[in-house]
Amino acid sequence: MDVGIRLEQELDLAVGRAAATDCPPLLATALRDAVFPGGARIRPRLCLAVANACGNRNATAALVSATSIELLHCASLVHDDLPCFDNSALRRGKPSIHAAFGERIAVLTGDALIVLAFEWPALRLATAPEALAPLIRIVGSCVGGPSGICAGQAWECEETIDIVRYQRAKTGALFAACTMAGAAASGHEPLAWQRLGFAIGEAFQVADDLRDVAGSAESLGKPVHQDEANQRPNFVQKLGFDGAMAHFEGLLAEAMDAIPPCPGAEQLGQQITGVSRSLVTGLSAHTAAA
Repeated sequence: MDVGIRLEQELDLAVGRAAATDCPPLLATALRDAVFPGGARIRPRLCLAVANACGNRNATAALVSATSIELLHCASLVHDDLPCFDNSALRRGKPSIHAAFGERIAVLTGDALIVLAFEWPALRLATAPEALAPLIRIVGSCVGGPSGICAGQAWECEETIDIVRYQRAKTGALFAACTMAGAAASGHEPLAWQRLGFAIGEAFQVADDLRDVAGSAESLGKPVHQDEANQRPNFVQKLGFDGAMAHFEGLLAEAMDAIPPCPGAEQLGQQITGVSRSLVTGLSAHTAAA
């Protein structure tokens, strides 16, 4: 079965548990709306790609890990769009959760997805503690403090923002969870895969900064020029368009160098390069200045 179909089926089962019959109707609808239809599912696909490159010794653990990470990513988008953060009314080409259901339901939706991201592995891997324990440890460290997603959002509340620490926590941490969890699911040492995740995460953040400046809301499915509107650090502001693009290519090269020895290293590198470069295709300094 196609990996994308298997992932969507697993996500549907997981969300179905949280949005079951006893769930308040608004929350149940919002939970599904926050997860489906998904975007490119880049993070869970990366997790599965790493597991496959490592030999895919435990396909169920890899799939559950990818599902947990995507649930956390969806939760972070719901919270990131809230009026107290980006105040974005658009996400994945449709109204964001707070725009469609109200701010209170949006907060609860994000909270419920975070809880589900830990509950689902506990249910699915209950008889495989050797797979469950590393996953919970990896995912937990990449979500909370001191350097997970919550820390990344918290940097936005500081008077002075360290752009490297901010971007690494807000974006890189979850990518590190992808590579580490994928490796752990196949019995490989997860820490050896952390550097790859951080390099990919920073590359994707630079790509996101480039797209925020030079992309369009129609193509991205979300508002652009958000960093400028919210006075947030942006690599294009710091380095200029050409400098940011060069930084992106440097990070991509660093990611290739960071792939640990594994049976599928070459194919994994090709997948990462292809997906990464597709994000900045068609962007130019001209569109950024328009």
